[in-house]
Amino acid sequence: MSLFSSLTLVFVCLYNISFLEALNNGFSVEMIHRDSSRSPFYRHTETQFQRVANAMRRSINRANSITAEANVTADQGEYLVSYSVGTPPFQHFGIVDTGSDIFWLQCLPCKTCYKQTTPIFDPSKSKTYQTLPCSSDTCQSLPPSSCTSNESICEYSINYRDGSHSQGNLSVETLTLGSTNGSFVQFPKIVIGCGHDNNVSFEGKSSGIVGLGRGPISIISQLSSSIGGKFSYCLTPMDSQSNSSSKLNFGDAAVVSGDGTVSTPIVPQGLRGYYYLTLEAFSVGEKRIGFESPSSRSSGVGNIIIDSGTTLTLLPYVVYSKLESAVANAVKLKRAKDPSQILSLCYQSTSDKLDAHVPVITAHFSGADVKLNAINTFIEVAHGIVCLAFQTSEIGSILGNMAQQNMLVGYDLQKKLISFKPTDCTKHLVPTMFSQSNISSKLNFGEAALVSGRGTVSTPIVPHFRQDLTLEAFNFGDSSSGYGGKGNIIIDSGTTLTLLPYDDYSKLESVVSGEDVKLNAINTFIQVAMTSKRN
Repeated sequence: MSLFSSLTLVFVCLYNISFLEALNNGFSVEMIHRDSSRSPFYRHTETQFQRVANAMRRSINRANSITAEANVTADQGEYLVSYSVGTPPFQHFGIVDTGSDIFWLQCLPCKTCYKQTTPIFDPSKSKTYQTLPCSSDTCQSLPPSSCTSNESICEYSINYRDGSHSQGNLSVETLTLGSTNGSFVQFPKIVIGCGHDNNVSFEGKSSGIVGLGRGPISIISQLSSSIGGKFSYCLTPMDSQSNSSSKLNFGDAAVVSGDGTVSTPIVPQGLRGYYYLTLEAFSVGEKRIGFESPSSRSSGVGNIIIDSGTTLTLLPYVVYSKLESAVANAVKLKRAKDPSQILSLCYQSTSDKLDAHVPVITAHFSGADVKLNAINTFIEVAHGIVCLAFQTSEIGSILGNMAQQNMLVGYDLQKKLISFKPTDCTKHLVPTMFSQSNISSKLNFGEAALVSGRGTVSTPIVPHFRQDLTLEAFNFGDSSSGYGGKGNIIIDSGTTLTLLPYDDYSKLESVVSGEDVKLNAINTFIQVAMTSKRN
C-alpha cells in the first residue's frame, strides 16, 4: 500500500514539475544573432559582407556611446531573445544587452512609438500588469524620475547618446521564457519599463531592450534569488553555416567548470550596468604587450568592458598599434585592404584557412589567460579578404563578441567572477539526466497528441483516482511471468524505474537472468557505473 501511495503523490506533483525543475536545475533560452536568417532584422537583399560591415560600424558607434552621462545607442545590440509578458502571455523579440540595466518594451497607448511590425503590448489586456507608485522602494532606488507625488505612477526615462529615447511607466508584469528543453518558465512581478514615448531606430523589428547588466532592476538582478546570480552564454561563430543558435543559460545551467576553465574578477566601476574586467596584457607568440590606457585608473584595474552587444574588440591606440605590429610580424600572408575602410590589418585569405597562418593571441586577464584563436581575432570582410577584428577607441575598451565566440562565458555575480571555457558552441548542450544529445522531449496536446499508424497498440484506462492500466503478463520468448488483477499498475512519466510487487519482480528477474533473450535494452537497462577488468 505504501508503494502505491508514494506513486500517487508523484503523479499529483507532476503539474508543476517543468517550472520547479527549471528553477532547481537552471534553464536555457535561445539567442538569435540579429543577422541570422531566423532574426526579424534579417534582410534578404544584404550580402554576408554587408552584414559584417554593418556589425563593425555598430561596434564603433557603441564604443563612442559609452560615457558616464548616456547609455549606449539603442539599436546597437547584436543578439535577440524571444520572451512573453502578461497574462495571457504576449510574445516579443527583445535585444539582449549586457550593458543595459532596464528591461523595457513599447506599450499602448502610444504618445510616440516607432513603427513595430508585431503587435504592440497592450497592458490593459493583461490580468497581471500593475504600475509602480513613486513611493515604492524600486522607484526610489532608481536615478531621479518624473514623480509629482508619492501617490503618482513611477516613470522611467532613458536617453541614448544618438538622441533616441524611451519613456514610460515603471511596472510589474509576469515574464515567460521558453526554455530550450521545450518547457516554459514563468516569473511573476518582474519590473519592466512600459514605454509609451519611444523614439529609437529599431526599424520595427524589436519590441525593446532586455537588460542583463549589473543594475538593480536588470533581469539578472531581479531573478537573482531564482538563478543564484548566475548566467552564461555560448556564442556560435558569425559565419557558422549550421542552424545552431547561441544559448543564454541561467542558474545551475549557467555554471562554467571543468578542464580549460579560467576565471577573472568582475571589478565594480562607476558606470552602472557594465561588467568591467582587468586586462593586464596580450601575447602574440613570445611577444607580450602590456595594457596601457589613458582613461583607466593608474593601477589599470577595471580597464576593459566585456560586452555581448559589440562585435569588434576595441582598444586604446597605444595598445592596438603594438598588437597590430606584433600580428603583422607573425603573419606571412599577402596584405589586402578592407573595402569598407574600417579595419586596417587585412590579408588575402578566407576564414576557413586561417588557423595555419595566424598566431594565437592570448588575453592575460587578472588570474585568467584566455587564448584567442583565428575565429576570435579575424573576420572575413569580403570574399578572400580577412582582417584583424580589433579597432582603436580612446573612449572605452571593449572585449567584443567575436573574441567570445566558441567560448562558454559565465557570469557569477555572487562570487563576482567571469569564467571562460573553450567550447564548440554549435554543439554546446545543457546536460540532461542521461542524454548527451540536444534533442528535447515533447509534450503534445489536442490533435498534435494523436498516436496512430503502424506499430500502435492501445489499452483501456481503468477508472480510478490514478491513471491505472491493466498489466496481464511479461513475455520473454517462450517464457511468461503472469501479473494478475485489473487496474493493477500506474503509468507515470515522473518515475524513472518500473516498480513491481516483490513476487512479480523476482519472477521477472529470474527469467531475464536465466535465458539468452532479446531485449530492447534502452527500455530495460540503465548504466549505473563504469567497470574495467584487467587480465
